[in-house]
Amino acid sequence: MADIHLPDEAETRARWGDWAWSPVNVEAAKIIIARYPEGRQASAVMPLLDLAQRQIGEETNTQGWLPIPVMEKIAEQLGMAYIRVLEVASFYTMYNLAPVGRYHVQVCGTTPCMLRGSDDVLAACKNHGLQKGKTTPDGLFTLTEVECLGACANAPMVQINDDNYEDLTYDSMTAVLEALARGESPKAGPQVERQTSCPEGGPTTLKDMVAANHDYRGEWA
Repeated sequence: MADIHLPDEAETRARWGDWAWSPVNVEAAKIIIARYPEGRQASAVMPLLDLAQRQIGEETNTQGWLPIPVMEKIAEQLGMAYIRVLEVASFYTMYNLAPVGRYHVQVCGTTPCMLRGSDDVLAACKNHGLQKGKTTPDGLFTLTEVECLGACANAPMVQINDDNYEDLTYDSMTAVLEALARGESPKAGPQVERQTSCPEGGPTTLKDMVAANHDYRGEWA
């Protein structure tokens, strides 16, 4: 998130200074904190940051972010110094430190994805009006280039909010963006004929395992 412009702090405090958990999330936060032993409440910081970001996303119809006053309130609730909360929020790319759009498009540009066509994925984004580090004027998309997202066998891939889209081409990435812009929910996961990270076109070995837990031991004896 380093390339996304951070908001003015005075404006942020004016907008979010009185932020509080929603009634539902008050109870959710209590449940999260109760998972940890007395004196270890700080261990709840990551799920609480995620919960807060999601609440702000619901309030703003975006993917959500973490204003400074919100992180300060979480620090106070957990008895932590604010800087410790900020250290966590700024380390993990799952947390947004600046406002993002309804769909946060995170394109993996690490070597496996680059070799398999991440430049085409970025080109599809650019031709749909997305620019790295910026949100589209309609507030719909924010584009970020990130490091490895852990689906190297299905490269190239992107993460959009909570979903991965894999085995992408220029055309399939364009189709995903167009579907989201229409308010649809495109199929997540591989965009080719494969199950998770299985070979494209279906299994090449142990084919009887597709339909049932087949016992091969008699055949191998």
